[in-house]
Amino acid sequence: MSRMHLHVAVSDLDQSTRFYTALFGAEPTVVRPDYVKWELTDPAVNFAISNRGRAPGLDHLGIQAGSAEELALLRARLEAAAIQGAAQEATACCYARSDKYWVQDPQGLAWETFHTLGTVPTFNEGEGESRSAGACCVPTLPAAGVPVYLAVPGKPGA
Repeated sequence: MSRMHLHVAVSDLDQSTRFYTALFGAEPTVVRPDYVKWELTDPAVNFAISNRGRAPGLDHLGIQAGSAEELALLRARLEAAAIQGAAQEATACCYARSDKYWVQDPQGLAWETFHTLGTVPTFNEGEGESRSAGACCVPTLPAAGVPVYLAVPGKPGA
């Protein structure tokens, strides 16, 4: 199963946790001192917030693949559309180890496609890292500018 992923940088983690818990009507699935995540089924979304040193607001968007094969299909679809990205294998970020393929949309917004392999005890690789060191784990990406038009079967223009 694929799941939409959203990550919002917030200025007050506790206040935001209370807000989103009430909004979603569900408790978080991961709670850390600097990071909180909900993996919702209604709506189906992996929604995370953190206060890791970036300006508050939308950090990045993503699609969480349910398997390595599904991640490979997402990457192949992007590459077939000549959208350059950055691959990461078994990388640690957001208390999880994942394989990832990052791209930018034409406006420069980072999109993360990823398959989670397991959990890790720290936000990033480094033990004892500072909170401002490495907000979320967006790598340096190729320049944006390639229009993103993914064809939807059965729709005009597909």
